[in-house]
Amino acid sequence: MAELRTYIYLDRLQPQYAAYVGANARGYIPVPGMAAILMEVSPGVVINKATDAAVKAANIRPGLMVVERHFGVLEFHSKAQAEVKHAGLAALKALGLTINDRVKPEILNSQIIHKVNAYHAQLINVARLSSMLLPGQDLYILEVHPAAYISLAANEAEKNSRVTLVDCRTYGAVGRLYLGGTQSDVERAAGAAETAVSSLTGREK
Repeated sequence: MAELRTYIYLDRLQPQYAAYVGANARGYIPVPGMAAILMEVSPGVVINKATDAAVKAANIRPGLMVVERHFGVLEFHSKAQAEVKHAGLAALKALGLTINDRVKPEILNSQIIHKVNAYHAQLINVARLSSMLLPGQDLYILEVHPAAYISLAANEAEKNSRVTLVDCRTYGAVGRLYLGGTQSDVERAAGAAETAVSSLTGREK
C-alpha cells in the first residue's frame, strides 16, 4: 500500500518560487498566481498512478515528477484553484488515501546568520538552484522532514516578506531552504515559513 508522505496545497504561487519551479522542473512551467499541489509518496513508482489520475480528472499541468526507489514526487498547477483541488482529490483516491494520511511535518533545523561573509556567500552560490546570496545579507536556513514540505515554507516566506529565494530542495532525505535579505525581512520570512509548516496537520511519523 502507498504511504502519503507529503500533500501540500499552494493557493497562489509567488514569483520567485514559480520561477524556481520552472527553472528546475522538466514538465510544464508554472507562472506566478497559479495554484499548485505537491505530493510525495512511497514507494516511488506509485506516483505514476497519482499522475495518471490527476491529469485525467482536471485541467491541470504537471510541472515535476520525480521517481526514486523509495520516494515519488509530483507537482501540478493551474490558474483555476478548483481544478487543482479536484485533481488532488483524484490522485489521493487513486491511491486509496486521504489528506489525513499525510505525515505531519517536522522542523529539523532553523537558523539565521547575520551579515554573511563574502566567502561564505560564494560557497552557497556555487550550489544554489535560484538567486544569488549577496555578501552582507542575512541568511535564513530551514530544514524540514519530509522534504517536500519545504515548498510551502518557501512560498509563504516570499508571500510575507521581501526576501531573495537562494535555494530550495524539495525532495531527498530532508527539505532545505535558503533565503537572503535584510535582517527584518529575513526574520519576517522565517516566522511565516515556520508558522506555515507547523500549522499543518497529519499523522505522527
